[in-house]
Parts: sequence; C-alpha cells; structure tokens
Amino acid sequence: MARINLLPWREELREERRKRFLLALVGALVGAVGLTLIAVQYLNSAIDYQTARNGHITEQIAILDERIQQISELKARRQQLLERMRIIQDLQGNRPVSARIFDQLARTLPDGVYFTEVKMEEGTLSIKGAAQSNNRVSDLMRNLDSSDLFDAPSLTEVKATTAGQLDQANVFQLTVRQTRPADAEDAQ
Repeated sequence: MARINLLPWREELREERRKRFLLALVGALVGAVGLTLIAVQYLNSAIDYQTARNGHITEQIAILDERIQQISELKARRQQLLERMRIIQDLQGNRPVSARIFDQLARTLPDGVYFTEVKMEEGTLSIKGAAQSNNRVSDLMRNLDSSDLFDAPSLTEVKATTAGQLDQANVFQLTVRQTRPADAEDAQ
C-alpha cells in the first residue's frame, strides 16, 4: 500500500521549529561572540587606562623622588650653614675671652718666670715655661688658682736645668682648666 501522509502540516511544523531553533542557536552564538568581543574590548581599554594611570603615577613618583633629593640636599646645606653660624657665634663670643685669658696670664706671671709655650685644647691650657726657682712656679700656680678665669692648676713636670741657661734653673710644664668668668655667665 502506498503511504500517504495525511498530516503534512506536522512535518512542516517540525521543519519550521528546527529552523527557528537553528536560527535561535546561531543568534545566541553570535550574541555570545559579540558579548565576548565587547567584554574583551572593555577589559583591554580598562587595562590600557590603568597602565596609563600607573605610568602617570610612576612619573609623579620620579618627580617627587627628585624633590625629596633636593630637600635632603637643602637640609644638609642648611645643617652646614647652621654649623658655620654656630662656629662663628662661638668665635665672636670667645673673642673677648681670649683677650682676657692673655691678660690674666700676664697678670698672674710672677717675676723670674716666663712662658715658652701656651696651648689650649678643649678648655684646658697647657703651659710650658722656665722659672728661676721652684718658689716662683708655686707662686704662679697660686696666682692661677686665685684667678677667676682659671681653675685647678696641675704641675705636670719640673726639671732643673743649668746647661746653657744662666738665670733660669727650672723648666716646668703645667695644665690649668679655663672656667667661665662670673661676669661672662651673667651676660649670657
């Protein structure tokens, strides 16, 4: 018997559904590819934007590092200038003290004693000299001790010499600390 399909509309409906399904599948595939491309494009632009921002930040950091370097150099220079100013102020402040020290040394020097060398290091005066006798050296030490500029004279060495020096019999070496005079402390 011959097969006759009396319901061809079912076959047409099935074929139309299959076409719609394939069309929807292709549409979904094209949409997914389009969304993927859009997402990739968006992410690439976001990465480029962030890279540009990072580059800008790196440039600004380099500029700030240079400024920090300049600031540190200025601080070092400022410190050097302050140190120079302090030294100059100390020298200005000690100028009258130096004159007073020499004046006081001359006043405390008894007859028959003379200095051959006077050195000052960190507030301590080292004195070398010659005297006619030990009593003259003792007088010098008493005079230095009673002075308002000097304190704690300490005799380091006394040698009796007669060769080549007719008048002088003793060569001595002593140290004495410099003190701040009372009127200089009041002025500060």
